[in-house]
Amino acid sequence: MRIVIADDSALLRQGLRLILEDDGHEVVADVEDGPSMKKAALELEPDLTVCDIRMPPSHTDEGLRASVDVRREHPNAPILLLSQYVVLAYAEDLVASGTGSIGYVLKDRVSDIDAFLDSCRRVADGGTVLDPHVVQQLLLRDRHGDASLASLTARETEVLGLMAEGHTNAGIAEALCIGEGGVEKHCQRIFAKLGLTEADDVHRRVTAVLRYLKRGAGT
Repeated sequence: MRIVIADDSALLRQGLRLILEDDGHEVVADVEDGPSMKKAALELEPDLTVCDIRMPPSHTDEGLRASVDVRREHPNAPILLLSQYVVLAYAEDLVASGTGSIGYVLKDRVSDIDAFLDSCRRVADGGTVLDPHVVQQLLLRDRHGDASLASLTARETEVLGLMAEGHTNAGIAEALCIGEGGVEKHCQRIFAKLGLTEADDVHRRVTAVLRYLKRGAGT
């Protein structure tokens, strides 16, 4: 993949570069602020942008704002946001900016190199990847305003939460200690309850996750 890295920490930028290049990817730009990230992402059109949320000039949500701007022009631009903390409003803003190819993970996950690289691949392939801590907080939100989501059983909600973390059916089966056939049945029931009848299973997964996240972040 061709990747843009955006973070105001030179040490982290170089660390990410080493990890990604060692995995066979090409870092086409590494920048340290929001405007530079937006410029690089729009001009270079990378396969993935890995971006810190808090960067100069504001040191608040500059990376998020740059990401939203990029996805306003290219709605499916793959962006993986990194953050020190869980802020659900960030997830809401990023989810609202497109229809997939998004990720929001805590910087601690970078220390697990395999998990970080897996998140990069999933986002670049059009998936949605949320840090487990983000999903846990979303699960605590009241979703009573969406009848279709409220109709999900506890197990179906658990499966949808694992989808939001970016797990495949095999990963969900392993996490829940059930067979892949059981996971597939749960997925089909989730899609049916959410009214998702498209033949494209990948599209249905992304749509279901976005529906879940938009409701959870917006309550």
